[in-house]
Amino acid sequence: MTFALVGLEPRRVEAEAHVQFGQPSFTIVGLADRACQEAKQRVRSGTLSAELTWPGKDHRITVNLAPAELKKEGSGFDLPIALAILAATHQIPRARLEEHASCGELALDGRLRRVGGVIAVADGARRAGLERLVCPYEACAEAALAGVEPVGVRHLADAAAYLRGELEPPEFVVGNGKPRRPPLDLADVRGQERARRALELAAAGRHNMLLGGPPGIGKTMLARRLPGILPPLEEEQALEVTRIHSVAGLVDPDHPLVGYPPFRAPHHSASTAAIVGGGPRLRPGEASLAHRGVLLLDELAEFQRPALEALRQPLEDGEILVARAAGSVRFPARFQLIGTMNLCPCGARGDPGAECTCSAQRLARYRDKLSRALMDRFDLVVTVPRPRATDLQGGPGEGSDVVRGRVVAARLRLAETRPARTPEADELLTRAVERLPLSGRGRAKVADVARTIAALAASDQVLPEHLAEALAYRPPKELST
Repeated sequence: MTFALVGLEPRRVEAEAHVQFGQPSFTIVGLADRACQEAKQRVRSGTLSAELTWPGKDHRITVNLAPAELKKEGSGFDLPIALAILAATHQIPRARLEEHASCGELALDGRLRRVGGVIAVADGARRAGLERLVCPYEACAEAALAGVEPVGVRHLADAAAYLRGELEPPEFVVGNGKPRRPPLDLADVRGQERARRALELAAAGRHNMLLGGPPGIGKTMLARRLPGILPPLEEEQALEVTRIHSVAGLVDPDHPLVGYPPFRAPHHSASTAAIVGGGPRLRPGEASLAHRGVLLLDELAEFQRPALEALRQPLEDGEILVARAAGSVRFPARFQLIGTMNLCPCGARGDPGAECTCSAQRLARYRDKLSRALMDRFDLVVTVPRPRATDLQGGPGEGSDVVRGRVVAARLRLAETRPARTPEADELLTRAVERLPLSGRGRAKVADVARTIAALAASDQVLPEHLAEALAYRPPKELST
């Protein structure tokens, strides 16, 4: 037994082998893709290298991966196919094999290589009532996260000896290594107090943020330090994020658990499928890899407009539905979107020390790269000024550890109670809707940011000054006119 992945979900697959006299051949059926079909060469060479018996020249081998209508992709079926053939030729006991699930890629010399999605396969085995998973030794830490006992083997010969009862692999002990914290510290930023304040608000309230301004002033530097002030993931969230990264093959074998919010920063040439997921194998995209974390789109206006527009729905729903003719899969995508961009194509707009040479038509084309609907989904829009010389020569700013403490405290307050607006704050919000003007979504985002400001101030109510600060983070005239 093994499991195929449909999106992030494991689907049970049984590898069946039939060996009979006849015209010599080796056939794999059951809607196997090219990587799976190529297992014929790896399995044959690996079996012979393990000094196990391969059926003679007068034998016909047929392997069926059931159910036949489910597409099988990848090299993780190598080990189940090899074990099924060994069972069919009575080299390992079938009853013993049925007590285990298995997955792994075979090298030509019989060694086992880890594959992506081991935690999802292990979770499928647990749901099927199996307690053990035969897998490459390097994948044991990942499989153990799903609650099954990993049987880590390094070679096909070891797997066969274990199933015959001749070898007991060393018991895998779950390590106590702590997840790695993001290394970048907010203390590296000099000056930029307003942008630092907005970054703290984004962390405390899980708000989307856009940083605009001339090039070279620290927009990307600020954005890359957001993960450092976010609290660690809870256990259930960490397992959810690890599962996504496992399917994408991005798990660190030494530290498989993704314990801190992930950070993804794709290049602006990324396609729509790369951003939201999909492609020939229906794999998660950058938005899903940033689930429970941060998705940074540096140079936002340079991304393809279809890729940006595709983010509008997951920003609201927290998930992505990828639909194809062959079926559809859902990927979780509850992330914070952080964007950075210049205020004009030449980059001089907003810089008092430079003169913008962009024409009105060029500015209009530049702003049209971002739709109003997408801009409306940013809770915080901050124009970052060029820092002063005294700021750059000053000492380190407030460190990430200190800021993270305030963020954690504010999140706890928001989880326990939602600060209500005072009548004066309500009146200010009503006037703002008429004068700015604000859309319904924009009004809701201003109210959410004001609640975050109140929580950071340890206030039980949203006061007019909290609402006024929230209104100051709406799109500036450089991006809205």
